[in-house]
Amino acid sequence: MKNNPNQKNSLKHVLFGSLIGTTIEFFDFYIYANAAVLVFPQLFFPSANSTMATLESLATFSIAFLSRPLGSAFFGHYGDKIGRKFTLVAALLTMGISTVAIGFLPSYASIGVAAPLLLMLCRFGQGVGLGGEWGGAVLLAIENAPPHKRAWYGMFPQLGAPIGLLLSGGTFLLLTDSMSNEDFMNYGWRIPFIASALLVVVGFYIRTKITETPSFETAKIEQEEVKVPFLELVKSYKNQLVFGTFAAITTFLVFYLMTVFTLSWATSDLGIVKRDGLLIQLFSVLFFALFIPVSAVVADKIGRRKMLILATAAIAVFGSFFSFFLSTGNITLVTTFACIGMALMGFTYGPLGTFLSELFPTNVRYSGASLTFNLAGILGAAFAPMIAIWLASTYNVSYVGLYLTAAACISLFSFLVISKDEHKF
Repeated sequence: MKNNPNQKNSLKHVLFGSLIGTTIEFFDFYIYANAAVLVFPQLFFPSANSTMATLESLATFSIAFLSRPLGSAFFGHYGDKIGRKFTLVAALLTMGISTVAIGFLPSYASIGVAAPLLLMLCRFGQGVGLGGEWGGAVLLAIENAPPHKRAWYGMFPQLGAPIGLLLSGGTFLLLTDSMSNEDFMNYGWRIPFIASALLVVVGFYIRTKITETPSFETAKIEQEEVKVPFLELVKSYKNQLVFGTFAAITTFLVFYLMTVFTLSWATSDLGIVKRDGLLIQLFSVLFFALFIPVSAVVADKIGRRKMLILATAAIAVFGSFFSFFLSTGNITLVTTFACIGMALMGFTYGPLGTFLSELFPTNVRYSGASLTFNLAGILGAAFAPMIAIWLASTYNVSYVGLYLTAAACISLFSFLVISKDEHKF
């Protein structure tokens, strides 16, 4: 049966369909981030130098950001050509299968160099899946939204990030508390990767209940689709693609500095035990989750661009305080630092999906929003943990803050010069 272009999905399907998928995707993505700091350096990259082992592990972490634009281009093409629904399901399965496979990988001690190579292959698959997932989930929400509530609807898939992080961090905390370190390193770390299969089944079921968005159906009836969306983007929307990418880099950078870098620095250099590091991270994520809906409400009142400019300016200022918060092992200071950073992350992340989607018309929106978001991931996050650890180790932690401030200035400039053309929904 074909959808009526005037018929919208029910509110329940829109909210759950966009939220559940990104929650699963980000849960899968973040359990890898935690394992890359806590487990993989010892099991997949044995080295006499612990810093080098961590850097090698974080290098595999970056692979997913390099593969995400490939997922954006591939799934975005079919999302703009044949529809959002099929593409969302396919992206979810790609991510899920790659994640479960990590849970069954043998270690370096068992099969040598083949172990990190297989880990890299699975991480590549995770990136491809998430590259296709995010854009479709955001479009499912905002292409069903009333014009005056577009940021509010668009923030539901964004909530999948803090929820997925809470689930992943909580799972690792539960496992480390309930078993010995030896058992955790032998098999315990595998449990969240394998158990994610159950979440994928739930997400798959919900996604199959979704109908196409009215915007896509209308564009299809009016024969607005283009033959190759990617080529159309490069030809007609270079301004949006380039400056949209640079506008989003600060969002990625601040997040991975607050999570991967902070966890690694706190546990390896500040003397904070891993359990306390995870607790600090989990507590700070509550601020991330809280300020996503707050930012969406504000963005619908004052505009998405203005909200993002204000948040990015605040992040630029925040970068100058890294040395104050992270020069000692004072848990109160580290916790305060993480909470402020995550609150700012909520302010910038909440309206970002809506803002990027509004830059493009329906017939290239899936490809355009996905590519800008995931290209920003390469520039803002792929190597961010490694760069930050190198800066902090070679110089001092204040240089990490300068790194963030410089990125925020680039994003601010991009918000100011990006095309302000409005596209219909």
